[in-house]
Amino acid sequence: MSHDHQHDHDHDHPHESDTTASNEGAPIDWREHGVKVIRGDQLDSNTAQTPGMNRAAAINAARVGAQKIWAGTVTIHPNAKTGAHHHGALESVIYVVRGQARMRWGEHLEFTAEAGPGDFIFVPPYVPHQEINASTDDPLECVLVRSDNEAVVVNLNIDAVEAPETVFWVDPIHKHPHEH
Repeated sequence: MSHDHQHDHDHDHPHESDTTASNEGAPIDWREHGVKVIRGDQLDSNTAQTPGMNRAAAINAARVGAQKIWAGTVTIHPNAKTGAHHHGALESVIYVVRGQARMRWGEHLEFTAEAGPGDFIFVPPYVPHQEINASTDDPLECVLVRSDNEAVVVNLNIDAVEAPETVFWVDPIHKHPHEH
């Protein structure tokens, strides 16, 4: 089966037409304004913090000029939990790298769910929540991405319920564990 590429079509290729800034006519310096690699040992802990966890920024406006996202890492020590907090209007995605995360959320942190390595957690705007390391022995290490270039953190003083309600991920593919 042959895959010949014909060059007689009518559209422009991006690499032929988009190498100059639209209003200046000068070429874009892709070396300066292109891909950036942020090494794991160069993260910046000078970012908004919540008691019980260590956040470190990799991607934000100050470090790489990001306009619409923030990304970094979070580590929670064994048997530790964060204070209750929310992230204002921002959406957050947490990817669990190692360890076992237990999330609590709600007005009184009355809901709970767990996530392990390879799992993603989505936290909508303004949701009061708390991250807990469910392991007594191993640190919980996660990658964190937020929908703006600054890390908004609003730490809350919440009276938590003692026994939160477990919330299972139930959809047409994932049946409730108590259904057979």
